[in-house]
Amino acid sequence: MNRFKELYETEVMDAMMKKFSYKNKLEVPKIEKVVVNMGLGEAKENSKVLEHATSDMAIITGQKPIVTKAKKSIAAFKLRAGMPIGCKVTLRADKMYSFVDRLINVALPRVRDFRGVSSESFDGRGNYTLGIKEQLIFPEIQYDKIDKIRGMDVVFVTTAKTDEEAKELLTLLGMPFKK
Repeated sequence: MNRFKELYETEVMDAMMKKFSYKNKLEVPKIEKVVVNMGLGEAKENSKVLEHATSDMAIITGQKPIVTKAKKSIAAFKLRAGMPIGCKVTLRADKMYSFVDRLINVALPRVRDFRGVSSESFDGRGNYTLGIKEQLIFPEIQYDKIDKIRGMDVVFVTTAKTDEEAKELLTLLGMPFKK
């Protein structure tokens, strides 16, 4: 079993039950899924960009990404409906826990001048979004083999009903929030 999942099922559950006085262990919020998204505006001119981005994301997450397509045509951006403009991966269960573990304990500490992640990025319903400026913070990515530095969004979808519950859950799992 994953070390991160074990941590959740023992220490995190107990601490959350005490703090929010839940009556049942099933009331305790948990991470439902993690969505990693990469928007690629330049993919409309160059299809190679999409290939490089999907291969980078597959290496980082351990799962093949889905290519996202534009829903609407926007003339100002020279964009037509159905054009590929990004890629995303939805992680659940063991892959999700191992990704979160690597993100918190390996990748985030490698960010230059890292002082913690913002605690302002909750959506009001208990979900948290984290923006990453470059894919190089993951040790799986080799600096020599990338064509361009790209950023990505990591969304933590939780079963928490409030932002306070979600922040407590992520803090207990080891997310380094700014003080």
